[in-house]
Amino acid sequence: MRTRLCLAASAVLLTTGCGGEPEPVAVPPVEPVTVEVAAASSGGACRLLDFAVIEEHAGVRFAVAAASDKGDTHTCVVRAAGATLPELTLTVTDTSIDVPTFTADVQPKGATKVSKLGQVAYRRALAKTAKHGPVAEVGWLAAEDRLATLHWTCEPGAAKGEAEELAGKLVTLARKIDTRAM
Repeated sequence: MRTRLCLAASAVLLTTGCGGEPEPVAVPPVEPVTVEVAAASSGGACRLLDFAVIEEHAGVRFAVAAASDKGDTHTCVVRAAGATLPELTLTVTDTSIDVPTFTADVQPKGATKVSKLGQVAYRRALAKTAKHGPVAEVGWLAAEDRLATLHWTCEPGAAKGEAEELAGKLVTLARKIDTRAM
């Protein structure tokens, strides 16, 4: 009797599940989630940069970073999402040059000397060209035998005065970069 009852219950359960296809349930659309990725996640010299720190010192929010390593040279380029300019490039190279060699061979003529940045440093602004706006640049010989350069390329419509102002901001940013972390 018990066996028949179990068989009958099983038959009822099996036949009730064989009805038509279930009705689809409407699911509300989900808004895409934007996750900010740190510049450091790109590797290379990008490990030394942080988007928030760049924005704090330069006033521009970047969102894209790309790194490259070739021999003893490590490079990072950061840009705003969907734009090619402005662009900030950090280059760090292991070197054996000393202060007199940096001053004679690396520091551009007419560049302004910068104090309290590495062993020796400079800053300069360059005029715009046909392809891009003016450029701000800071270069320094770090204490741990590394040559570092921050190079900011402005949009084509920017004035040279903007690049000169940015060069001062880049000096402050350069002081936050710890090239020993490479």
